[in-house]
Amino acid sequence: MTRPILTAALGLLTATALSACVKRTEPPGDVGVCYDVVAGKGGQLKYNKLVNAPNLETCAANLEAMRLKFLRMGSSASELLGAYQANFIFIQNAGVFTSTTLEGPRYLALVRTGDGRLAIPGAMPQQ
Repeated sequence: MTRPILTAALGLLTATALSACVKRTEPPGDVGVCYDVVAGKGGQLKYNKLVNAPNLETCAANLEAMRLKFLRMGSSASELLGAYQANFIFIQNAGVFTSTTLEGPRYLALVRTGDGRLAIPGAMPQQ
């Protein structure tokens, strides 16, 4: 009976120790500030203030406008990284995803409509 408890305790201790080794890059938590994030030399992230935004959706829309402007100027980058109030924003072809860390799981925030616009998931009627 003691052996399973010791094994479980050892497993928990190992998992806790390993989770401390996982790199966690967190964005700034400035209220209302939307950043464009660029990877610099050595993988260091540079946060460029883009606009003051009332919410994550407005920040994502500004990042999307910037992405489209870059594409019109001939850039081949189809994805963009941003940050808003302690959340990373990933602008991708499939839509907009968010995460509290750069390495963590990403959650769908906005989807693309048939004509390429961004919308809140479930807001568009199903066909």
